[in-house]
Amino acid sequence: MAEDALWVKRDDCTGLAGGGNKARKLEYLCEDATVHGCDTLVTGGGRQSNHVRMTAAAANKLGLHCTVVFGSDPPSVPTGNVVLDSLLAPEMVWAGPLDYYGVEAAIDHAARRLIEEGRKPYAMPIGGASVTGALGYVRAAQELINQHADVELVVVPDGSGGTHAGLVAGLGSHDRVLGVDVGTRPDLDEQVPQKAAETARSAGLSEPVGKIQIDHDRYGDGYGVPTDECRAALDLAARLEGLVLDPVYSGKAMAGLIAAREEGRIERNTNVVFLHTGGMPALFASTYAEWIAKRPTVK
Repeated sequence: MAEDALWVKRDDCTGLAGGGNKARKLEYLCEDATVHGCDTLVTGGGRQSNHVRMTAAAANKLGLHCTVVFGSDPPSVPTGNVVLDSLLAPEMVWAGPLDYYGVEAAIDHAARRLIEEGRKPYAMPIGGASVTGALGYVRAAQELINQHADVELVVVPDGSGGTHAGLVAGLGSHDRVLGVDVGTRPDLDEQVPQKAAETARSAGLSEPVGKIQIDHDRYGDGYGVPTDECRAALDLAARLEGLVLDPVYSGKAMAGLIAAREEGRIERNTNVVFLHTGGMPALFASTYAEWIAKRPTVK
């Protein structure tokens, strides 16, 4: 790409329990929870969920309880984000292998249990991907425009789709955001436009124009499964810029950006911002640590 055409928005540096994009969503979600007098934050995700880690941290900061549901069995040895989860000490529910909507159902089940126990839970979907959470990225889009008025395209990993939807709502057009599917949610093509329109209405903005852009070709064999493209992206960012990406989200998003440039879907002079959503703790999960330790074949 041309000099000064590619920038990185460092939402990995938001500071809450290791940083990440979820801090922006939690600002709005936690306000909603406290306004409604809730005493427990409830959410869930995969074993190495960044949203789970940051929700537990936000609850601690606000003096709230926290229950988190994992769509997997517990690890024999905690590594990566799970170590930080243990340190932050929410109630951890290991629900066994579940798909996306299975975890969503388990979050609802945990909230109902807490109500029966006399608590007042505030249930958040996976990734905080509600309209309330997406408002954090409407504000981020406005912040970004103030920082870099000429930005033409934002590239972002797509897990639950809330960050993508909020950016589209804030920027006003699907043409200005390229999401890279990391294999979490099966219905992103329907959910992102719907959530973007709802979020824009909630923020008092016009409904976004244009057609959704999501690259579905980068997640390999599934969510969290390493790919050669992702490893190449991690190596490129680390060795040219000292920028550490993660193997689940930002690494695959960078692979999507690289592919879009190589295939001519992004021009050399396009003003691009890569949204770094965080996730470094996952690098220290045993599976990924071994993967990183193996030196890639130099081509």
